[in-house]
Amino acid sequence: MKKLLALASASVLLFTAACGNGAASGGADPESKSIRIAFQAFPSGDLIVKNQGLLEKALPDYEITWTKFDSGASINTAFVAKSLDIAAIGSSPVARGLSAPLNIPYQVAFVLDVAGDNEALVARNGTGVTDVAGLRGRKVATPFASTAHYSLLSALAAAGIAETEVTIVDLEPQDILAAWTRGDIDAAYSWLPSLDELKKTGKVLITSRELAAGGKPTLDLGVVSTAFADAHPEAVDAWRKAEAQALDIIASDPAAAAKAVGAELNLTADEAAGQLSQGVFLKPADISSPEWLGTEGDVGKLADNLVSAAEFLKSQQKIDAVPALADVQKAVYVKGLPDVLG
Repeated sequence: MKKLLALASASVLLFTAACGNGAASGGADPESKSIRIAFQAFPSGDLIVKNQGLLEKALPDYEITWTKFDSGASINTAFVAKSLDIAAIGSSPVARGLSAPLNIPYQVAFVLDVAGDNEALVARNGTGVTDVAGLRGRKVATPFASTAHYSLLSALAAAGIAETEVTIVDLEPQDILAAWTRGDIDAAYSWLPSLDELKKTGKVLITSRELAAGGKPTLDLGVVSTAFADAHPEAVDAWRKAEAQALDIIASDPAAAAKAVGAELNLTADEAAGQLSQGVFLKPADISSPEWLGTEGDVGKLADNLVSAAEFLKSQQKIDAVPALADVQKAVYVKGLPDVLG
């Protein structure tokens, strides 16, 4: 653990140095009209917001910077370095970020999607693995501290496999593809768009949709630093409205949604449409329901979901302690949510 913390501290220092003092001071200043946003290359409304410039149109006086990240772990590192204001990140790394030793001061302000068939565990053809139980003694790759990592451990536990019975390696989605092609790994738990490539030469063993049905749901969330939310509540409102508009586009104009997402992921519109169809996207009004974020004074079950994820991470010795439910509820940003979402 000490070695891991030392490595994490070194990563934070390197990230801060790379960003420079200006980036680290960031959007917590009420006078500074800038927003630093982290996005990930998975099909979601967040990519529509970016592609169509919805936030830029809503906040013309703000300087908005979009930076691509490969995983939630690296996004958490950037938040620790105070180099981000808003991010698209999975629920498992959020649970980790809200727990000791990270204790990142950010808040969940949006549900981008609920993981469905867009995240899955796939075994490489030729390995002879046909079910999760067949992974004993095998090498499996996944991005550590991601929703896929959480789902992989959940799948192994459900199959009665101890983590020590499998060699789990930490690889980002693109590195997974390279290792897969070389035959260095037997299976991988990853997400779109890389997941589609894995499926071409592999067998799906279990999906996040199936794990959700078994009580282990994962989500992609929108988080905002507490300092930024305090300094720029109107910008947070504009961002939530833009994300809600993107969800409406996915539901009402799938062709436009596919075109925007395809442009961001370098896919054809048909390919993007196929990937979007594998996710579960909420209606904007549902986000403020008791099932998800809830409202002021009545935070939704999302907080319980994050505590459950933290409990699982603690059982796997991935975090030092599970945060109290009351503390996680405070980390759900529901200020004016029903009015913002309409």
